[in-house]
Amino acid sequence: MPKKIGRQTLCFDNAYIIEGFSIAGPKERDGNFGSYFDICLDDDKFGEKTFEKAECKMFKTAIDEILKKGQIHPDNIETVLGGDLLNQIISASFCMREYDASFIGLYNACGTFAESLLLGSALVDGGYKDNLICISGSHFSTAERQYRYPLELGVLRAPVSQWTATGVGASVVSSFKNRKICRVTKATAGRVIDFGVRDVNNMGAAMAPAACDTICQFFRDTKTTPDDYDKIFTGDLGRLGKKILKDLLREQEIDLDGKLEDCGDVLFKEEQQTNQGGSGAACSAILFNSFILDKFKKREYEKILLVGTGALLSSITSFQGESIPCIAHCLEISL
Repeated sequence: MPKKIGRQTLCFDNAYIIEGFSIAGPKERDGNFGSYFDICLDDDKFGEKTFEKAECKMFKTAIDEILKKGQIHPDNIETVLGGDLLNQIISASFCMREYDASFIGLYNACGTFAESLLLGSALVDGGYKDNLICISGSHFSTAERQYRYPLELGVLRAPVSQWTATGVGASVVSSFKNRKICRVTKATAGRVIDFGVRDVNNMGAAMAPAACDTICQFFRDTKTTPDDYDKIFTGDLGRLGKKILKDLLREQEIDLDGKLEDCGDVLFKEEQQTNQGGSGAACSAILFNSFILDKFKKREYEKILLVGTGALLSSITSFQGESIPCIAHCLEISL
């Protein structure tokens, strides 16, 4: 198989996911997938003095525990790829002070986990690495005061807003087939798309056009259709963003009814009052490394698409009246 097909899609022969791990916060524990997460916190400060220190501790815990879970010696992990939502990706970067593995810090907002899987799979499939960790996470309380308002202000949440997920998800990507849960077979890196949305609360509407653009490109490049997949998971469009995406794709004569699931839409229960659902760099990362990998282990999924979506804004650009550019990366995951 050629390594590149169409305009933007890469093909991988030897990029195997051999382990996954998820750590989630109290609200995520009480959502729809609490029983699937490896660790659920009772305290969203995780015993630390600040939410930022708690987020960093979640990253360290995820790396330590995925090595234990997979019975992998730390020396066998050559590189860690990943990031978070905080300025200068400090949670992931500060965590990596504790490890000898090289670190490739990444930022594509809530699409960071998909970005890490795409690049990690390319490194492994290309023969540059044998084992690496792809990791991404976020924390509701750190993200709120960086992007919006300090929690102490008690600002009323807009109906179109989403709830940033607290947690960290990690995958070990390896060139060794004998331990595989599933494998990354194709990946389409997305373009930056800006439809002029300026409402920082309405992330779903901002990101849906980027998801549409990347999904359409993937189907054009691969000559596949939604019928070729068990499910198509988007990262964190939420309920409104999911509806907008389906409408945009119908205009391109692509119907995802019965196929599309959005990690943000399904992460929380309706009675948890998260408005449009979940978001954040943890959202797709913790769901993929718990529920979705479990489905592959049970052979209930044979092939899915994971479409990580990210809004590439900052508080500075929002204060300056800028619109919100967005990105989406699409990965084909197969048994």
